[in-house]
Amino acid sequence: MTQTITRLFDDYADATNAIRELEAIGVPHDHLSIVASNADKRHGEHVDQDDDSINDHGDVSRGVSTGAVLGGAGGLLAGLGLLAIPGLGPIVAAGWLAATAAGAGIGAAGGAATGSIVGALKNAGHDENDAHVYAEGVRRGGSLVSAKVPDELVSEAEAVLERNRSVDAQSRGASYRESGWTSFDDTAPAYTADEVHEERARYTTGSRL
Repeated sequence: MTQTITRLFDDYADATNAIRELEAIGVPHDHLSIVASNADKRHGEHVDQDDDSINDHGDVSRGVSTGAVLGGAGGLLAGLGLLAIPGLGPIVAAGWLAATAAGAGIGAAGGAATGSIVGALKNAGHDENDAHVYAEGVRRGGSLVSAKVPDELVSEAEAVLERNRSVDAQSRGASYRESGWTSFDDTAPAYTADEVHEERARYTTGSRL
């Protein structure tokens, strides 16, 4: 049996370090996913893509060169590419969650609520509140890592995510609600680069960006 573990990261470097460590402890490539904001174009210029750009492993096939630069020669990060998801705006992504949220590839075949990152997270077993916080976190400039982990690796995987400075969803959701936020809205305008920088600065003072 497997459990799906998902965490939000304010720092993209922390998220990619977590992915590499999860792979190192034995979590398979096709059980991992990353969805990260590219509103500030730190990962390159976004171009329009269609669902055919995601293959059956969740790799963004037109973004292989992006993955080679950002992620290295192997593993999940080699499949990184640029997409746009409603409400999230431009993102860099790879893996099953990206495919599901885009309504393509393994996500559609798996019967999840396609075209919705909240639906994908709920389908994977997350409660509605956490799913909305995770989606909103990406919209505001964060990076989301999700892993389908064998039961015997759950404790070790959770430790990997914790030591790489993952965000507590309940605390972050409470912070969002203090400013009047209620839930992720995929029809809302995507954050601008300036808004993303401001949001990241709110939570990453003293950390690397």
